[in-house]
Amino acid sequence: MKVAAAYLLAVLGGNSDPSAYDLKSILESVGADAENERIDLLLSEVKGKDLAELIAAGREKCASVPSGGAVAAAPVAAAGGATSAAPVAAEAKKEEKVEEKEESDDDMGFSLFD
Repeated sequence: MKVAAAYLLAVLGGNSDPSAYDLKSILESVGADAENERIDLLLSEVKGKDLAELIAAGREKCASVPSGGAVAAAPVAAAGGATSAAPVAAEAKKEEKVEEKEESDDDMGFSLFD
């Protein structure tokens, strides 16, 4: 993913045909490891292709992947309506109310305004 992100950054930055050196430079600028074989594989796969076409092909592939939406609909359809949906909705409300306490800077011994 990081190699693909570096490629997208290079193309969106105006470099229509980034090289392996360009991708390595982007990855190293943020402290990420630049793996030569992954960079070479990505560049060989996207060589001569338009970015818009690549994104469209990726969207088509992602559309075939099942998402979590079917899980919530299954009890409603199988059990006969709103009676089985009520426990699911009540459980969702309980989960929303339970919030994890965020860590504060007090534990670190300094504040933003010190």
